[in-house]
Amino acid sequence: MEIRKFQKKGKEILIQTNQGNLFLQGIKENIIRCVFHKKAEMNQESPLDIEAHAEADIDVRNHLKEIEICTERLKVSIEKDTGKFRWIDRKTGCLLLAEKEKELQEKVFEEYGILGDQPDIERIYTVDGERNMVKNLRPLKKQEGYSGKLHFQFKKTERIHGLGQGEEGIFNYRGNTQYLYQHNMRIPVPFFISDQGYGVLVDCGSLMIWNDDARGSYLMLDAIEQLDYYLISGKNLDEIIDGYRFLTGKAAMLPKWAFGYLQSKESYHNQEELVQTVAEYRKRNIPLDGIIQDWNTWEKDAWGEKILDKKRYPDFAEAVKQIHEMHAKVMISIWPNMNLGTKNNQEFLEKKQLLYDFSTYNAFSEEARRTYWSQVKRELYSAGIDGWWCDSTEPYSAPDWDGGCLREPWERYQLVGEEHKKYLGAERANLFAVAHAKGVFENQRLETEERRVVNLTRSGYAGSQKYGTVLWSGDICATWDTLEKQIKEGLNMCMSGIPYWTLDIGGFFVVKENWEKRGCNRQSDPLPKWFWQGGYEEGVSDAGYRELYVRWLQYGTFLPVFRSHGTDTPREIWNFGEKGEIFYDAIAKSIELRYRLLPYIYSMAGKVYSRNQTMMRSLLFDFYEDEKARDIETEFMFGESILVCPITKPMYYEKEGKRINRCKSWSCYLPGGSEWYEFDGNERYPGGTMVNVESGIDKIPLFVRAGSVLPMEKKMMYTGQKIFTPLQLYIYPGKDAVYEYYEDEGDGYGYEKGIYNIITMEWKDFEHSLTIGTAEYTFAQGIIGRSIEIILGEQRKQITYRGEKVTVTLSEV
Repeated sequence: MEIRKFQKKGKEILIQTNQGNLFLQGIKENIIRCVFHKKAEMNQESPLDIEAHAEADIDVRNHLKEIEICTERLKVSIEKDTGKFRWIDRKTGCLLLAEKEKELQEKVFEEYGILGDQPDIERIYTVDGERNMVKNLRPLKKQEGYSGKLHFQFKKTERIHGLGQGEEGIFNYRGNTQYLYQHNMRIPVPFFISDQGYGVLVDCGSLMIWNDDARGSYLMLDAIEQLDYYLISGKNLDEIIDGYRFLTGKAAMLPKWAFGYLQSKESYHNQEELVQTVAEYRKRNIPLDGIIQDWNTWEKDAWGEKILDKKRYPDFAEAVKQIHEMHAKVMISIWPNMNLGTKNNQEFLEKKQLLYDFSTYNAFSEEARRTYWSQVKRELYSAGIDGWWCDSTEPYSAPDWDGGCLREPWERYQLVGEEHKKYLGAERANLFAVAHAKGVFENQRLETEERRVVNLTRSGYAGSQKYGTVLWSGDICATWDTLEKQIKEGLNMCMSGIPYWTLDIGGFFVVKENWEKRGCNRQSDPLPKWFWQGGYEEGVSDAGYRELYVRWLQYGTFLPVFRSHGTDTPREIWNFGEKGEIFYDAIAKSIELRYRLLPYIYSMAGKVYSRNQTMMRSLLFDFYEDEKARDIETEFMFGESILVCPITKPMYYEKEGKRINRCKSWSCYLPGGSEWYEFDGNERYPGGTMVNVESGIDKIPLFVRAGSVLPMEKKMMYTGQKIFTPLQLYIYPGKDAVYEYYEDEGDGYGYEKGIYNIITMEWKDFEHSLTIGTAEYTFAQGIIGRSIEIILGEQRKQITYRGEKVTVTLSEV
């Protein structure tokens, strides 16, 4: 690529080359957009719906062998004879990223349609639901476009994260290939982040392949009009993620109840079972905020119908009312595809709002999204449903969801990717889930601003966060290896700019060989399945599974959303024993701890919205200077203060309840740059060291950073409960600390209008004093007028907070 001429037009730089045109914009001082296109005019449509405009002044400088394009913080040096880019941090002078020549190759894409007047449909019954396969779907049109490649030259020790969530448990993508396509256990995001102080967001909705090996380092884009991407620099990962959300949208606040404990399984069979489950939690005084109704709520052979089976759900509104009276919420599974002949399907068919499988609605159509919501509203929203479980939002993965052998990664990519291209179009093969979420979010908000949208969904993409989504990792297996892999996948998802991620606590598939105990209506199917690989053939009756579940639940306590779910075996606490037994007590202890931490968790949620921050934080967020911390894959910070070290190996039992006698301690790395306290102790540890801590079945290793103020409750049964005990502020000394306590109405969108409080709490370590600042009175309720107990070691002081600045001094520990 040879540069021929260039010009500056306002805050844009236009460059003409012998292979096409380059267009650069200063979006912000730390964000530059680059577009490479070959057509006369640049395509103005954004697959990611990015609406950012150039805000930063941009300058161009001409040199003998290169041109330089600069904002205040970024510089792009472009070689005139090759077109190679070098991205440089202007403040430090450090090279961020080098690129080789960009590639755009002409490509013809096929548009599919029905050959003949009527579709020839074969109904497929998979573990993941019923699907239509259209036998006479054929390519009928051809469309010209491009495939493209961005070639990178990474530093030798550079680490790359993000790209959404996969299955393999890859933490650092260096030396790996990653196929970016939608699947049951895959959620691609076209964004990667480097430990060298930058991230790259690609404005693309097609299939992609990330590659870093002897063949080169590149991102291949399958179907595009142009190469369109943003480089975002940052002093830390928080600033880079802030740039990502500036471009793709702020994360909507979830209602407060969504941060409590959510109980689910595959599946509750009728409305009575839902009500009785909530009642049993209340009877046992185990905290709970929501119960989730899985699939098969419809009548037989009416797959995906948003009309309930009246034999099992005769008065669903009454059941929801009873659950609400017990101070719990209800979520329900809804699907984008419907059987032919059902009332919902017929309505879409008559309005010509179905995709070419004649089962899945066209989520890319605003009119079809309105139709979908009207069906949801008639019987579900009108019954008082509080949140949605938008399942199977990658509707064309069925060809890979069967068989006893796991295919090669490239085979799965091609098989499932091509299916999505057929029905969705090559340029938007990855975009269905985000379009679906948009419809649910926007249409519910047209109904009311008093209830926040909650959408638990299996697939997503860049921008999903602005639609009230919680992404979960799909139908994973109950094994210790899977648990460890999921920690890495969750950290990468959160480094992709998606703040709300969760999983099926305990794994979805629990059995392996014992097919008669399979869930999902597969008790009569003896054929092996590559995904049904749990291996705990007796489910919850196996002490080995109980131990795995407890450790998984302890990890899940520190996820953004805390939800138990799965098939093959029940998950409610009483299935693990009774009070006084080790597994029951350990489960109860974790759930109670989640509720004690709710003031801290909800304050984090406030920062996710207001500051574009991240709850589940790889150690790279906060300990960039610690080289060892950068490579820690299975520990993370939960917010700014708590270090979580999940246990990923059995200590008590193997499969089939075989007793083992392993050491009951766990080795943890404490990052440098800080001192640390055990969460439930007073001993202080130096940073940059490994420590072994006792970790019996009821304990997950937790540490709190020195210089922290940690707000906690004493005990709660549900998030909306009126509390008459003091709010507790735990002080972990050793450094000065500033903590911002957030509170709002807990639901509704008043926070978008500034109806919330932020109360600054400042700890002065030398003076041993805590100052609680003046509350903003935009939110009238909250902790104003409430007792606050300040705890430092064995010291406790209690005050009544009146909303005005107050300072409390404590003695040295």
